[in-house]
Amino acid sequence: MTDMQAPSTALEFFATCPKGFEQLLAGELASLGAEGVRALHGQVAFSGNLETAYRACLWSRIASRVVLVLSHAASADADELYEGLYELPWENHIALTSTFAVDAHGTNNELRNTQFIALRAKDAVCDRLQAKLGARPSVETRNPDVTIVVRVRNNRMTCGIDLSGDPLFRRGTSRRAADDGLGGMRPDYAAAMLAAGAWHRLVRHGSPTLVAAFSGSGTLVSEAAGIALDRAPGLLRSRWGFTGWLGHDEKAWDALLEEADERAARGAEKAGELTLVAVDPRRGAASAASAALRASGIETKLTHLSSADEIASALAGAEAARTLATVDLSWLEPDEPAREVAAISLATCVADALPAGAGIVALAQGPTLGAALSLEPTGSLETFLGRDAADITTYEAGRALAASDAEAPATPAARATVTLKDGTRVPVLVPQSDQFAARLAKVAKLRAKWARREDVSCYRVYDADLPDYAVAIDLYEASEQSRGADAHARWLVVQEYAAPKDIDHELAHRRLLDVLAIAPRVMGVDAGNVTLRVRRRAKGGSQYANEGKAEERRSRRDRLALAPGAHLVDEGGLTFEVNLAERLDTGLFLDHRDVRARVREMAKETLGSKRFLNLFAYTGTATCYAADGGAKHTTTVDLSRTYLDWAERNMERNGFTGRDHEFVQADVVRWVTEQRHTYNRWDLVFCDPPTFSNSKRMGRDVFDVQRDHAELLIGISRLLTANGVCLFSCNLRGFEPDVEKLARAGVQIADVTEGTIPEDFKRNAKIHHVYLVKRTPRPEGAPTSAAPARAQGSAGRTQARPDSRANEARRDERPHGSQGGRPRYGAGRRDDRDAGQRGPHGLRGDRPYGSDRREERNHGAGRPYGAGPHDSRGSARPYGAGSRDARGDRPRYDAARPDGPRPHTARSQGPMRPLMGNGPRPSQHGGAGRPRLQGNGPRPSQFGGGHRGRNDGPTEGGRANR
Repeated sequence: MTDMQAPSTALEFFATCPKGFEQLLAGELASLGAEGVRALHGQVAFSGNLETAYRACLWSRIASRVVLVLSHAASADADELYEGLYELPWENHIALTSTFAVDAHGTNNELRNTQFIALRAKDAVCDRLQAKLGARPSVETRNPDVTIVVRVRNNRMTCGIDLSGDPLFRRGTSRRAADDGLGGMRPDYAAAMLAAGAWHRLVRHGSPTLVAAFSGSGTLVSEAAGIALDRAPGLLRSRWGFTGWLGHDEKAWDALLEEADERAARGAEKAGELTLVAVDPRRGAASAASAALRASGIETKLTHLSSADEIASALAGAEAARTLATVDLSWLEPDEPAREVAAISLATCVADALPAGAGIVALAQGPTLGAALSLEPTGSLETFLGRDAADITTYEAGRALAASDAEAPATPAARATVTLKDGTRVPVLVPQSDQFAARLAKVAKLRAKWARREDVSCYRVYDADLPDYAVAIDLYEASEQSRGADAHARWLVVQEYAAPKDIDHELAHRRLLDVLAIAPRVMGVDAGNVTLRVRRRAKGGSQYANEGKAEERRSRRDRLALAPGAHLVDEGGLTFEVNLAERLDTGLFLDHRDVRARVREMAKETLGSKRFLNLFAYTGTATCYAADGGAKHTTTVDLSRTYLDWAERNMERNGFTGRDHEFVQADVVRWVTEQRHTYNRWDLVFCDPPTFSNSKRMGRDVFDVQRDHAELLIGISRLLTANGVCLFSCNLRGFEPDVEKLARAGVQIADVTEGTIPEDFKRNAKIHHVYLVKRTPRPEGAPTSAAPARAQGSAGRTQARPDSRANEARRDERPHGSQGGRPRYGAGRRDDRDAGQRGPHGLRGDRPYGSDRREERNHGAGRPYGAGPHDSRGSARPYGAGSRDARGDRPRYDAARPDGPRPHTARSQGPMRPLMGNGPRPSQHGGAGRPRLQGNGPRPSQFGGGHRGRNDGPTEGGRANR
């Protein structure tokens, strides 16, 4: 027998635990026979023989590890650490056939890395064994036979042997609590709650009753049953840290195991006296609690309740002196107020149903639960849930918060309530919430009458009518097409406005919880159908951070299947998909209801090809309205693949499918710039950009609507047909359009916001801004800005070349749809023809698609195809020449090629087969450098001078519209 195995030998130990549990652990170790118990920071020191440490390993429910201390030594630097560890007799602790690992904690000025500390400790141990035994053991970090603990603090080091192996809160059950999605509580936290509630004293009186509100994975229920039935928490563990240690006393350990088995057998006979009531409405909680008891080897009756209505009957006859209720809110996330309201409501019902004087212990973050219970705390200890601070607080049922005198008798808790018009009493945290309830009831009645009159099923009910209750509440009613659980359903979406800095955060939070408790009852909506929206500033690209690769093409049935949290709603005779749970925005901007209706009316009034473009399309609701208004061709552009798929589903649900409706995933700003170099033009454009975007998927660093709107609108104006119009919207409250810059570029902008604010958003007139954008019409008969320069002849052409910005300004000032008095593409005879009369291969009537009077001018006048008409210079330009090519001091592009002029091809003459839409192929000559994008309409010119400089519009007669 070694000195450590001698029964009379006093050894030094320490047991670790979570922060805040030190006093509870100290009391537990003292009850297990430990001596010299001292609570330290995150650990408890004690002394005793080896049997005392074994008993702590087997019976402690709060400790995480038990460590046998071997030495305290100096460790100011790496050399002192090495020398102090080398002097220890490791040959008495580790066999050469065993594996070991070093667990290092703490640092000082010289030892600043725990991995380095572990490495030096390993070297010292191996060198000692090499010197004494002539060999060194193996190192195994996963499942070592012996774990050496080294703790460094300041210039001192403590070294010991970990007797527990795996953490003691791993009870040895085959089931892991975190796997069921119920926010499983760790067993040591459950044991700490029960210790704080004095459950150990209650079970001594016999017939104890435990009420577990939010039993979750059943950890707390199984711990309580184990304590009541005197079952050791480590009885099912098969592996310990001391079994591979040379100092292990197997005889003493076997005696402790035999004693634990006998106590468990005697305790099982008392299982009938134990009453366990688990209250948890979450799905799977009942089966999880039962499974936890079975996994712990405990057979006892468990009563599970899914609502608060049955609590009173379940506790009938319970005695206060033998009853304890636990409330576990550790599973709540900080940004889940809606679930917090339901949890607090259930907790208050449990507290009200308890007999006066019964104990209550709660684990929660923040003081909200305490305010809701309105009970005087009898004790509290601070701890952590991960990195978040939390409190374990004890109460006495029926003892009101107002009792200031410690000697005052317990009185029933006076909890604030709000009485609704139908007589329903709603518990609240702030007494002034009755004002919010009255205001919401009044405005809800008015909104419902307006909604029935206007046939609106999704609308805003409340919009920060009271400053102290700064929230917006939107109501969504299920579509007539909804089936199953969604049929005739109603949902509420509550959006919280950011509270001013001078408002107490906790008070604002309590008011929000009152809103979430009152609103569903006033509106007649199930509490489970209430969603809270909390907006935060996120990093760039986070909106699409969780988007994976585009899904493969699925069947129509699978493609239209609703995702979790998604529902169907009706608006304006159309059906849309909204998601009220999974995403920050629902998919339907309610304040744009009248804007979308205006898009439909404008689509009906549009003449010509009826082509519609939706930029920053989001879920494509405006595209659906345009298609419903008669738009024959629609193009929907957005950066998000998820939203484009959503938009396509919305279109398909409303019957708009086929090649005439295309969806483009692209950075809108870059896409607009690229489209300016193509023949794609649209009659009606809707653009609703974000206020600010710094998505990593964008080519630009950031997009700011106030700073960048002018360039965006100028680019969009170049995509309009002669009579085209753009409806531009943004939700920046202080937005001011740059009218002067737009006017210089030949763009008109008119504010039409006043007629687009719906009745339910009248309180917030700046919810959005809407403008009509058009090209400035050119006065009839006015000469082009380039005409004087052309009339100057060669003298004018030899002058210094203007700055490129001046060229751009002159080009932007040119009225849309004109060039030297001739109509541009998209205006004139083509728009007068019936766009629906089309022959095979893109032919319209007896002429190929893409042919017009240009061919008649070119071929009929004897000029080569692509040459412009005779102008002031008196001669026709050669093939492929633009206005710059005619200058005498500059060679033609083809003439400057090292291999000579580019030859003509048979493919460049005559009609062409359309690709990816309506219109001819992209250019083979001048347009070869331009991007070819999908879209409806004709493609870039085959000939023309588009290879020189920037071309903002289609070429005509070989001349770039500059």
